[in-house]
Amino acid sequence: MARSFSDALRWTQEGTELFLAAAGGLTEPAYDTASLLPGWTRRHLVAHVAANADALGNLVHWAATGDVTPMYASPEDRAAGIERGPRMSGPELTGWLTRSCASLRTAMDALTGRQWQSEVVTAQGRTVPATEVPWLRSRELFVHAVDMDRGVSFADLPGDFLRALVVDIAAKRELDASRLPDGPLPEAAAWLAGRPHALTGHPRLGPWL
Repeated sequence: MARSFSDALRWTQEGTELFLAAAGGLTEPAYDTASLLPGWTRRHLVAHVAANADALGNLVHWAATGDVTPMYASPEDRAAGIERGPRMSGPELTGWLTRSCASLRTAMDALTGRQWQSEVVTAQGRTVPATEVPWLRSRELFVHAVDMDRGVSFADLPGDFLRALVVDIAAKRELDASRLPDGPLPEAAAWLAGRPHALTGHPRLGPWL
């Protein structure tokens, strides 16, 4: 499926609302509960999503000003953002998440059409136009909303997003998107993403994203 820039912008907003709802109202014990990602509590996960917004905000700043601003100063810097989570209280984490989401949205809303076409470099070293930022963000938000393990499943994600996600992950895993397992789209997406699914007879894939 060919995804459009306007699709990605819409998914970013919808994903933000979904993730904030999934993270809302967490008590301290609930924050300490394991997420669906091995070795990560919900504190790790919320910190990761908040830090991701800050990092993508660096790319938006790059696009807006021409000032080269990588997502992360180093791999260690990225890891440090995630590890902040276990050391923060629930209200501190919730505040960071809320502020980072709002700041990224404000920064993206301020970009002009020309600035959106500016080239930036992702954490994986890919040179892409800034128009790729909303897609990168929407993936984080929707998939990690499921990982929070608070009642959100792949079946709750928008169908057009799931179709784009399947194509994206299949390409990254070097799989033929036209020959994926038969079954409901949400289950195929969950399998490709290395998350729990209801498909049978297919090899286990490691976590993606």
